[in-house]
Amino acid sequence: MKIIVCIKQVPDTAEVRINPETNTLVREGVPSIINPFDLHALEAGVLIKETMGGKVTVLTMGPPQAENALREAVSMGADEAVLLSDRAFAGSDTWATAYTLAAAIKKIGADIIFCGKQAIDGDTAQVGPETAEFLNIPHIAYVRKIEEVKEGYIRVQRLMDDGYDIVESSLPVLLTVVKELNVPRLPSLKGKMAAKKTVITKMGPSEIEADENSLGLNGSPTKVKNIFAPQSKSGRMMIDGAPEEQVSVLIEELRGLKCI
Repeated sequence: MKIIVCIKQVPDTAEVRINPETNTLVREGVPSIINPFDLHALEAGVLIKETMGGKVTVLTMGPPQAENALREAVSMGADEAVLLSDRAFAGSDTWATAYTLAAAIKKIGADIIFCGKQAIDGDTAQVGPETAEFLNIPHIAYVRKIEEVKEGYIRVQRLMDDGYDIVESSLPVLLTVVKELNVPRLPSLKGKMAAKKTVITKMGPSEIEADENSLGLNGSPTKVKNIFAPQSKSGRMMIDGAPEEQVSVLIEELRGLKCI
C-alpha cells in the first residue's frame, strides 16, 4: 500500500507576520508547528501501514525550514519525506498549492492520499479536494472513522452536521480527516533517531514537471488586495428599565443604525 500524507507547516498563531508587498504570510524565521489536523492524517496513514504493510511518504510545500516538520513526521512513523521548495512556489493560493501537490503526487504515486481537513492559518479546507480534482481521483472529506481498507477499496465514515455518512470508494482516493479520527502518537526515541538520518528528497518545478505559469503568485487566481486588523469602536450604551422598555429602545437604536 502506497500512502502519501500531505502536511503543512503553519506559523505559531502568536507570531503571524504579513509581507506588506505581497499580502502573504511571512514564514521564514517564524516559529512554526505541523498543522494539528495533519497530525491526525499522519496517524491514519501510519496505522494503515502497520496493519496492511506498505510505505508512508510525507509531503509538504514550503521554505527550507519546512524540513523540520518533515523530520518530525518521520519520527512519528513516516518512512520517506519529500519537500517541495522553490521560489517559484512562493505566494501560492489554494489553487496553485493543489496544482503543485498534485504534480508531485503524480511523480511519487499513491493508493491513498491523506490530508487534514483544513490548515489553521488559512481555514479554507480547499487544498485537499482541489488536489484530488487535479489528480482526477475521488475524494472524501471530513473522514471521522476508517471502517475497512483492502486492495483497491476503502469504506469510511464521513462526519456530517446530524451524524455521519458511510462512504465507499475505489483506490486511489484522497481523504481529508477530522480530529475525531484518532489520537496522534508521540515521537518515539527510535523514530527520532531515524528522523535525524532521513534524507529529505527535495523537488522543484522541473522535478515535478510543472507548468511554471501555474505556480506561485502568477498561478494564483486569488489575489489579496488588502489586509487589516479589525478595529473596535469605544463606547457602550446601557439601557435601563423593564425588559419591554429595553427591547423598544434597542429596536429604535438598531433602526437608527439601519441594522433592521
